Amino acid sequence: MASRDPLVFLFDVDNTLIDNDRFSADLAERLERDFGVEGRERYQAIDRQTRDVVGYADYLGVLQRMRGKDSDRRFMAMSFFLLDYPFDERRFPGVPETIAHLRALGRPVIMSDGDTVFQPRKIRRAGLWDLFDGEVLIYVHKEDMLDDMQAHYPADHYVMVDDKPRILVAMKQRLGERVTTVFVRQGHYAERADDVFGDTPPDITVNAVAELATMRREAFVSGR
Repeated sequence: MASRDPLVFLFDVDNTLIDNDRFSADLAERLERDFGVEGRERYQAIDRQTRDVVGYADYLGVLQRMRGKDSDRRFMAMSFFLLDYPFDERRFPGVPETIAHLRALGRPVIMSDGDTVFQPRKIRRAGLWDLFDGEVLIYVHKEDMLDDMQAHYPADHYVMVDDKPRILVAMKQRLGERVTTVFVRQGHYAERADDVFGDTPPDITVNAVAELATMRREAFVSGR
C-alpha cells in the first residue's frame, strides 16, 4: 500500500506546464504547409469528431484516420513532426524552480488527460517526466478517476493546479475541503473562466505556474 503524504500537488500539463496552444498553432501551420488549407481543415474536423468519441486529443489517431489507405509520404513526415516536436522549448518559464520549491512542501505529481502513447512522450520530451521523478498519472477523464488517484497517492490534502475551470470545479465538488484548487489563468480557457466557475471559484488564481514558487505551505493548505 502506498504511503500517505501530508500534501500532494497535482499538476495538469497542457497550458499549465507547457504552452500547448503554441503547439496547436504550429501543428495547424505545418498541416497547411504540407496539405493546404483543405487538408488542415480536414484534420481539424476529424480531430473534433475524435475528441467527441474518445474524450481527449488523439493526435496520432487523427493522422492515421486522415491518411486512410493513402501512401503519401507527407503523412510519415507529419508523424515525425508530432513525435519529435520540441516540447522542451514550450515549457513555461520557472517550471523547474517551482517544482523544486513545492517538493520541499509536499509531493508533486502530474495528473493529465490523454492517450497512452503521445501524451507520455510529450511529457517526457518536455523534460517533465524526469522533473517529476516519473510521478505521472494519465487518464481519459481525470476528474472521474479520483479514487484511483488517491489509491496511488493517498494524502491528507491535495492541491490541483490546472488551467481548465471545469476540472477545478469538479475536483472541489468531489473532494471538498480536502483539495485546494489553483487556477492558472493562461491558455484559451482563461477568457470565459468566470462563467464556468460560477458558484465554485478557485481557491487560488495565478497568471503563471512560476508564481507558486513564492508561496508558503500555509497558503495551499488554507486555500488563501
